[in-house]
Amino acid sequence: MKNKDSIENIGDNHIATNIETPLVPNAFDKSDDEKIKNIQHHFGKIMEELGLDLTDDSLSGTPYRFAKMYVKELFYGLDPKNKPKLSTFDNKYKYKKMLVEQNITIDSACEHHFLPIVGHAHIAYIPNKKVIGLSKLNRLVDYYAHRPQVQERLSLQILKDLQNVLNTDDVIVIITAKHLCVSSRGIKDKSSYTTTLEYAGCFEEKEYRDDFFKIINQETIK
Repeated sequence: MKNKDSIENIGDNHIATNIETPLVPNAFDKSDDEKIKNIQHHFGKIMEELGLDLTDDSLSGTPYRFAKMYVKELFYGLDPKNKPKLSTFDNKYKYKKMLVEQNITIDSACEHHFLPIVGHAHIAYIPNKKVIGLSKLNRLVDYYAHRPQVQERLSLQILKDLQNVLNTDDVIVIITAKHLCVSSRGIKDKSSYTTTLEYAGCFEEKEYRDDFFKIINQETIK
């Protein structure tokens, strides 16, 4: 059995084998209702270990609310059945310039402490034969964000999925977020944030990246 220091270090070092979220083979054998029932039971035990009185009116419903929130809301992105349908359309306008969707809300959770990760994503791609509905970009980010995450992996999952759907390598993703596992525990740094950047295709060229950075850094048009 690993000692406590070893467990802490493994998490802090962000060790991972691939960009897929680590799941057991039978992750979806149980229904959502079964998962909620089991989590409700176990979280109730955690509350009892903390010394909380579950007979109190204010606390009695907390284990169920917690379990439902985890399965249906915070981590709905774990289940492939919840993945948004990424409808694409023929690029009839022959649009070949950069298309940018910026300030997409990131509302995720750190997989090491299950504390919030909050921030924004900015995405750009250069269409080939296909374009995607703008809201689908937001929905894709939301889907991958709503699972226990590491920001590096989140950036890659969004990038790879868009490349696959759009049949182009010309995609760039930047995420800037605050991690409550940094600001509310450990070092308790309230002002720092984390930025991750993933890109491929034409964005390997500095000229394209610079154009993207200029767009996302310009003031919002009022």
